[in-house]
Amino acid sequence: MSSVPLALDKSPDTPSADKSARAAARTVPLQAVAEKPPAVPLAERLGPWINQAIRSTVAALSGLAVLLVIWWAVADSLDTFPGPRATWQAAVELLAEPFYSNGPNDMGIGWNVLYSLGRVGVGFGLAALVGIPLGFIVGRFRFIGTAAEPVIGLLRPVSPLAWLPIGLLVFQEASLAAIWVIFVCSIWPMIINTAAGVRSVPQDYLNVARVLNLSEWKVVTRILFPAVLPNILTGVRLAVGTAWLVIVAAEMLTGGIGIGFWVWDEWNNLKVEHILIAIVIIGLVGLALEHALLRIARRFSFEAR
Repeated sequence: MSSVPLALDKSPDTPSADKSARAAARTVPLQAVAEKPPAVPLAERLGPWINQAIRSTVAALSGLAVLLVIWWAVADSLDTFPGPRATWQAAVELLAEPFYSNGPNDMGIGWNVLYSLGRVGVGFGLAALVGIPLGFIVGRFRFIGTAAEPVIGLLRPVSPLAWLPIGLLVFQEASLAAIWVIFVCSIWPMIINTAAGVRSVPQDYLNVARVLNLSEWKVVTRILFPAVLPNILTGVRLAVGTAWLVIVAAEMLTGGIGIGFWVWDEWNNLKVEHILIAIVIIGLVGLALEHALLRIARRFSFEAR
């Protein structure tokens, strides 16, 4: 009896089938790469951003151009008011040596700005040390918040300069009185914004803390502070802006070294060009403070987390 050769099984388990499968698998990524859409050129990707930057720059320059035209028109109609060109020439001379010192009553504009910033920093720092904890207490405990509400409502609308005579009476020193005014005008935004942030914390967070039997210190540091931080930074930003506005007026009244007194002294010398230069510098410093604190606030906002 002769044997009949069996046909080979061509199932996928055979070596030839494995080779075909591996070859097909190797071709899949190549096909995927071939079908990948072409990369967008860099110029095309940056196009919208460049257009937006151009529009913003043109708008800003247009506003400055309108301001210069109005300034020139006013100076042209008033002989005693310096125009843009005369002010620019005075600025070149004034800013050539901003940190000269010929005694306590004759110092460059740079020193005066630094002295004003120092007073703002001290008064603002003291207000933060007092106002932020008070804001937590007012917002955390309902009875204290209810008791503090009429006091805050009564004192907050008072002009900060109205507190200047009190500072002169108590401290007997002009610089300390100016710091006192900065303290008073800075503390209210911090208390109000911090308290509002504490009150807006979801009750579920506090219920979880109660279930976990957390101490009041841990509730404040682990739950309330991270949640209230954006509100605190908003209060800080408002306080710094107000403080920089107030210090100029306070220094005009108290005298000594500072950008406010420097402006008043230049007025007594009838140097209006220097007053206009000081106005621009005051605005630039305030703008820098505002943008710096705004970037910090955005960094710690809920949208950035």
